[in-house]
Amino acid sequence: MSKTQFTEGSAPYISRRSALQAGAGLALTGVAGVRWAFAADKPAMGTWPAGSQGSTVYIGAAVPLTGAYAVQGEDERKGMELAIEHINSNHELMKKLAPKINNGVLGKKVGFLSADSAAKPNQALQVEQTFINQNKIVAMIGSTSSAVAVALNKFAQREKILYMAGISGSNDTTGKDCVRYGFRQGVYGEMCANAIGPILVKQFGKNRKAAFMTPDYTYGHTTTESVRDFLVKQAGWTMVTNQVSPLGTQDFSQYLTNIANAGADFLINVNWGRDAVLSSQQAKQFGLLPKMTLVLPYQIPFFAREAGVDISEGVFAATDFWWTLEDQYPLAKQFVESFQKKYGYRPEWGAENGYMSFAHWARMVTEAGSFYPPDVIKQWEKGEPVPHLLGDFHYRPQDHQYVRPVIIVRGKAKKDMKNPEDFWDVVEVVPGDKVIQAPDAFGCKLGDYT
Repeated sequence: MSKTQFTEGSAPYISRRSALQAGAGLALTGVAGVRWAFAADKPAMGTWPAGSQGSTVYIGAAVPLTGAYAVQGEDERKGMELAIEHINSNHELMKKLAPKINNGVLGKKVGFLSADSAAKPNQALQVEQTFINQNKIVAMIGSTSSAVAVALNKFAQREKILYMAGISGSNDTTGKDCVRYGFRQGVYGEMCANAIGPILVKQFGKNRKAAFMTPDYTYGHTTTESVRDFLVKQAGWTMVTNQVSPLGTQDFSQYLTNIANAGADFLINVNWGRDAVLSSQQAKQFGLLPKMTLVLPYQIPFFAREAGVDISEGVFAATDFWWTLEDQYPLAKQFVESFQKKYGYRPEWGAENGYMSFAHWARMVTEAGSFYPPDVIKQWEKGEPVPHLLGDFHYRPQDHQYVRPVIIVRGKAKKDMKNPEDFWDVVEVVPGDKVIQAPDAFGCKLGDYT
């Protein structure tokens, strides 16, 4: 496991040894003299109550900082880091998202621990297990690979520790692999397919031929299935080939050769991270682009910057967030300005995802008035409107999915960019309740609370 990063906003640094001593249950008095009593009818579970008996509670993040998803993982981590800073300092934006924070949550500062998952499930599990053993974390976050999200879902349910998926595009995360202890606030394959599908049909018509490029794991397979099903059933499109490649592929020539011979009008690239960048660049080198129209049904943060504006120009993509939404939504503007001030660039949607996941955790804990996991879960499951940068939406109690909008963007030509980060035009903000499937459609069966 890579070196752990510690962030705790304005809180004093607490050594690992001190955290362990607090976790042993020796101290029952928190900051500002707040005393914590644990009811006898609430048995110890997971890291509760040990993890919340000291002056600091910890959240552990397993994010890819190396490998094919490293750029996106680092952006997501920065969003989490900013959120912790805002929770611990009563930042104006965080107070609007989680009004009951008070220089932390429930009298505690929040400590942020992060380490590299390399987008590998086993490594992510090792990261979180270490944080549990050494720091008694009260919640986990991070995936960026849905294979990691699915693995951490199961781990969270077993260990009885709250888990927020972060970036996870697979239908299965809140579908057949859902758990009582897992929550997702970001959009995913089915929602994106149902949002971008009508726009593709309106723009390009019916009965078209599409070649798909799919990463060989749960995100890729479920997203490709959702996009294909919409286009085939609603518009008579044909999937002429589906080229499935392993995560971390460097040379896509064999897959692109097959696509070149398939007679497609469209290249629907479901690959993500560096895989999406390399495969799109190589498709251009092969002469497939712009002969074929490129579509990104689940957009990649930093795609335009890394792949090049000559490739992203005119491309339709579905995403969680784009920074120019600040022109329409005041909270989005606060987030973009705060992030840019701290990190020197405008946030991509990975950062927005990390920030909002932590904001919602802080809200649920403070509204519940408890760190006891079932209490926090039941607060989430009330289904009440929960603020987001783009409005107020709700989590569905049946599958723990946040019903938030999908953003459709289209790549700008270089001549139309107003600044070096002005890569996309927002085409439409599609309401989440218009594109989400029924709660039981993908086989979600939440587990027990205890």
